[in-house]
Amino acid sequence: MKILSRNRTVRSAALFAAAALALSACSVQGGSGDGDGGGDYPTRPVEFSVPTEPGGSTDLVTRALAKSIEEPLGQSAVVLNKPGANGKIAGKDVFSSNPDGYRVAVMPQSLFAVGPLVLDDPDAVQLEDMTFIKGLAVEDYVMVVPADSPIKSVEDLKKAGNIKYGTTGAGTGSQLSQALLLGLQKVKATAVPFDGGGPTLTAVLGGKVDAAGLQIAEAFEQIKAGELRGLAVFSKERLDALPDVPTATELGYDVTVDQRRFVAAPAGLPDDVRDKLSSAIDEAVQSKEYSDVLESSYIGRWDADGAEVEKQLRESRDQFKTMTEELGVDMKGQS
Repeated sequence: MKILSRNRTVRSAALFAAAALALSACSVQGGSGDGDGGGDYPTRPVEFSVPTEPGGSTDLVTRALAKSIEEPLGQSAVVLNKPGANGKIAGKDVFSSNPDGYRVAVMPQSLFAVGPLVLDDPDAVQLEDMTFIKGLAVEDYVMVVPADSPIKSVEDLKKAGNIKYGTTGAGTGSQLSQALLLGLQKVKATAVPFDGGGPTLTAVLGGKVDAAGLQIAEAFEQIKAGELRGLAVFSKERLDALPDVPTATELGYDVTVDQRRFVAAPAGLPDDVRDKLSSAIDEAVQSKEYSDVLESSYIGRWDADGAEVEKQLRESRDQFKTMTEELGVDMKGQS
């Protein structure tokens, strides 16, 4: 009996070991490249890449998100700034990495919806390179002129001759919104690109350009102080921050252009990791710190899931391409 019992014990141990080995193998095959994904995710800090210099709105939003996400995610979040090419440098770096959920990026809509109108780039970041996780924020644009300008309204643009309008860079919503409006008016105009909102604001205040397209946070204080006049906003409805400035649409020009920010990871991210990140973001964006950053910067919320983000990018890309072609607006010639 003792020999039989021992044999049973040996066989049971062998079966248990074999079962454990099989489960281990299944676990490795079902996880991501580093074996850190799946149900244990995350087991180490998560990197959030920002495609701009520190201090801009994208950077502020991302840092507020990263700080607020640590508790629901159960790990620390690290913010890395990788500026350049309207988001391409950060995108190429992050989206070529292992899809394990430890490297994500906060990306701009303009890279995918406006950039292709300006530059033929065979090495561009493609929508197929990403797993879309969540929408974050919406930033609107306003067209402004100096307060002492003879241009008092959008209709006055038609009388001003060849307009020089400042943009925050080639391939931005600042460029596109004004190009479409002036294209609809059939106004002769020349785009003057600057490197960001600060230099563009300085140029329009100094009279180096006749008009400029700025994000609300960049222009609000000067409009409030009476140094700039807002001609039109490019949002669907009037903005609470600038209630006296009409939308381009209500003035008869069907131009709606905004800048949207979203969180994305490399293509192939496991569904459970995506869902964990999405859920943690949902909780993080309700924090007071995150909400305060949006409010103080006049930024709206964009509560969209991954599928909605992808749909928005595809639709805006197709819409802007069609509009520029129909109006004969050559964005490439304005860069």
